[in-house]
Amino acid sequence: MKKKNQILKHSAKVFSAAMILSLTTNCMAQNKTEFLSAKESEPSNFGWMKGFPPPADKVLHTWDGSFFNFPAIRWSVVHMREMLPTQNVSRGTEAPSKLSYNLDKNIDGLTFMPWNAKKKMTWEESLWANYTDGMIIMHKGKVVYERYFSELTEHDVHAVMSLTKSFTGTLASILVAEGTLDENKLVTFYVPELKNSAYADATVRQVMDMTTALQYSEDYADPNADVWKFSNAGNPSQKPANYKGPIGYYEYLETVKKEGTHGEIFGYKTVNADALGWIISKATNKSVTELLSEKIWSKIGMEQDAYYQVDGKGIAFAGGGFNAGLRDLARFGELIRNRGMYNGKQIIPAQSVLDIEKGGDKSAFAKSDHPELKGWSYRNMWWMTENKDGAFAARGVHGQTIYVDPAAEMVLVRMASHPIAGNAANDATSLPAYQAVTDYLKKKK
Repeated sequence: MKKKNQILKHSAKVFSAAMILSLTTNCMAQNKTEFLSAKESEPSNFGWMKGFPPPADKVLHTWDGSFFNFPAIRWSVVHMREMLPTQNVSRGTEAPSKLSYNLDKNIDGLTFMPWNAKKKMTWEESLWANYTDGMIIMHKGKVVYERYFSELTEHDVHAVMSLTKSFTGTLASILVAEGTLDENKLVTFYVPELKNSAYADATVRQVMDMTTALQYSEDYADPNADVWKFSNAGNPSQKPANYKGPIGYYEYLETVKKEGTHGEIFGYKTVNADALGWIISKATNKSVTELLSEKIWSKIGMEQDAYYQVDGKGIAFAGGGFNAGLRDLARFGELIRNRGMYNGKQIIPAQSVLDIEKGGDKSAFAKSDHPELKGWSYRNMWWMTENKDGAFAARGVHGQTIYVDPAAEMVLVRMASHPIAGNAANDATSLPAYQAVTDYLKKKK
């Protein structure tokens, strides 16, 4: 029994690595390990999960963590539903909306200077450097670039990791614009279950912008960090017999303690996204999956259903469990770029997007642990560059991005499986690459 409990405990921790896909750690971003290249690490080189049944040495598991180790992660990011329990986000029954194409062969050859580099890089080289699985760029509503790599095809969905948070934040912004949610109310107005937690005296707006003051560590290097307790609670697998902790994400949120003063410092903590998921579900009496389908996914002609990973109580992981197709993510980006309009129809309130665009508290962001993102802010769980174009992004670990540049009329979506989780590992060759495409497209008629 003791051995079984040890295995289950280990299973909980390795499983949590997948359930907390969204978390970024500086230690991972600074990892100096030499990895196989993007081409060397393509799943086709390994034969995982092939055969009837697959050979024992080609099987990937959740219980031993093998499915989420690099390079196996390059396979698993498009096969999460085969490994973990999920909940569907319906696209509805209408035919997919047709995308217009005007592919631009010049984009691959665009050059830029990566941060702190002495040699320029081409756009195409940056895709390989960042372990890109899929890239699509829309300009003025037309697809000008679309490529698939590794395990991803146009028929697959991909784990979007922390990019999930921006969907949660957008849903909250919609509900605020509609008058269903009051951002100035205390969290406990909607979720009284949090009355004894750090959220008791936090406002909904502070949760939406992650300026809550929480005693919560996401240090992966520390085996006793709170992130492991959160992920163990969300693990839907059987708990060890001696497990005494909370069951499910929501029970864990009730245990979070306060540290500091709400509203002063931006603190990127995944538990805030799950707290917001609870708030919007309570405000509407609908699950996050139902809300996303109702408000967006069934309204703009998505090609594929999406899905969320869930905890043992069927609660969607609102902080990092979303999976969707590349083109559908581009459709969502276009909806946001056009302030809620899609194909001539107002799908979501324009005010909900305008509220995102106005950006967050830059002084609160400056006090946070993101020195490489100078001058940025955070609003409604979107990352605001605060640059001259007003560009903003949804971001997830291992390289996930929806990048919206209003001035260039551009939406860029990248799915990736970089061996290092933290975006600091790819920002130096990603953000300047995005700017190079932006500058190029702005010159086109």
